[in-house]
Amino acid sequence: MHIEFRHLRTIRAIHQAGGLARAADQLNITQSALSHQIKGIEDQAGVELFVRRSKPLRLSAAGQRLLRTAEKVLPEIEALEAEFEGVREGSAGRLHIAIECHACFEWLFPVLEQFRKTWGDVDVDIRPGLAFDALPALGREDVDVVISSDPEDLPGVSFKPLFDYEPVFVAASSHPLAQKEFVDAVDFRGETLITYPVERGRLDVFSELLTPAKVEPRAVRQVELTAVILMLVASGRGVAVLPDWVVREVKYSSDYVTRPITEKGLTKRLFAAIRDEDADKPYMSHFLKLGREIPVRLQRE
Repeated sequence: MHIEFRHLRTIRAIHQAGGLARAADQLNITQSALSHQIKGIEDQAGVELFVRRSKPLRLSAAGQRLLRTAEKVLPEIEALEAEFEGVREGSAGRLHIAIECHACFEWLFPVLEQFRKTWGDVDVDIRPGLAFDALPALGREDVDVVISSDPEDLPGVSFKPLFDYEPVFVAASSHPLAQKEFVDAVDFRGETLITYPVERGRLDVFSELLTPAKVEPRAVRQVELTAVILMLVASGRGVAVLPDWVVREVKYSSDYVTRPITEKGLTKRLFAAIRDEDADKPYMSHFLKLGREIPVRLQRE
């Protein structure tokens, strides 16, 4: 037996229309063609689907069973067709994001809040990229975007620049280092450095400053939330290095100050790594556009 989707649509149309003539009009075929189609289904199934000579036309027990299958299967198929049409038109799709920048949640949530207003049919999910190897996952299509400050030369992958940021030193207003115009690596000796729970190679303060200078803080304390880091810093429990835009966005109190790192300061750039084949998708372009605009808006505010 070979049941096709058109057979399921036929049985549903006849049931809904209550007769062959109206069902044929609904399916945009002739009544003769519809009759031949019914006979073909019955020949394949080996059972009668309709009670003959009944008015109005009535489904047999076998016909009712086929109708239940049609009512279960066809909505799924129609939803799938609509989803694929949305993908073809660029109005639907998937945006699974991996983040290699722990602080970037503070940036990403406002971006996605704006994104969802336009792209409600896009399936959005966030995966902490620090918990797995995000870039290989991008190549395997397990995720669609990787937010990172460490671009690599990978075939089929483009690192789209989002925005530049400055890692800044944060200390309590009463801290002795708060009196300096800028801090150097040696200033971290004897200090408790409060960081996100991330391996050192992914933290700007280590990769850009302390590790090259071979300087080790007195202690390192890992804290999950930016607001808690700022609370601990303000209460004199340690110092931190955070992206400048994060400090502006998460306003905990006025009991801490920021200072440049080194006399010239440090500048880093955040990127969105995407597959080349996804670059022209309208929702991807809009996500990247918002990703560049939101930090500028936060800075102005």
